[in-house]
Amino acid sequence: MSEELKPVVVIPARMASTRLPGKPLADIGGKAMIVQVLDRAREADIGPVIVACGEQEVADAVNSAGGNAVLTRSDHPSGSDRVFEAVETFDPAGRFDAVINLQGDLPGLDPQAIIASLQALSSANADIATLVAEINDPDELEDENAVKAVVSMGEGSKIGRAVWFSRLKTPWGPGPHYHHIGIYAYRRASLKKFVELPPSPLELREKLEQLRALEAGMRIDAACVDTVPLGVDTPEDLQRMREFFAAR
Repeated sequence: MSEELKPVVVIPARMASTRLPGKPLADIGGKAMIVQVLDRAREADIGPVIVACGEQEVADAVNSAGGNAVLTRSDHPSGSDRVFEAVETFDPAGRFDAVINLQGDLPGLDPQAIIASLQALSSANADIATLVAEINDPDELEDENAVKAVVSMGEGSKIGRAVWFSRLKTPWGPGPHYHHIGIYAYRRASLKKFVELPPSPLELREKLEQLRALEAGMRIDAACVDTVPLGVDTPEDLQRMREFFAAR
């Protein structure tokens, strides 16, 4: 890495999921889902891990598993706001200068993906980093639920600059297309700037929070990984994840 950063991993979690209420505490492989995600983050071993909890019952589950829970306001508009509050509570002195925002619904995540997000933040010019994976399924290109990232990636490189995100197939012409994976690494100052910005016009139009950063002139770099981790958003996803853990 071209720059040594001191990261903290923050996992935002709240019980009020629209499609799967109470999902942080859903049992997967004998543990609450949030604890499985906590384990993946600890396995990455890049710095301290905290869970930004919207409710006391989530904090209790994390603490019972030996984790570090920070209870936050329950009415945050986004996970990024919850992460920022938790970081400021955990580290008011600013000892950690990078923040990994790890979704709390990725219990099967490869810990190497967390490391890759930090590596993508190594350029001193990058404000934010994220992950992408190359799209090989033609149907996925037409699926508006699969967010596409337009990344300027040099031949043979695994890290490039993200210039756009969309739910539509983009860019035009031959060449790779990338699926965006919603794991973010922020410089501490960039996270503060981001949460202080109002929602932007194109963010509201595409319903993609990361466009707020691009519209404000912030730079997002992206690391390409091999696979898209399975998230848990619905009861069907939860069953698939339980089967995945049972087969391990």
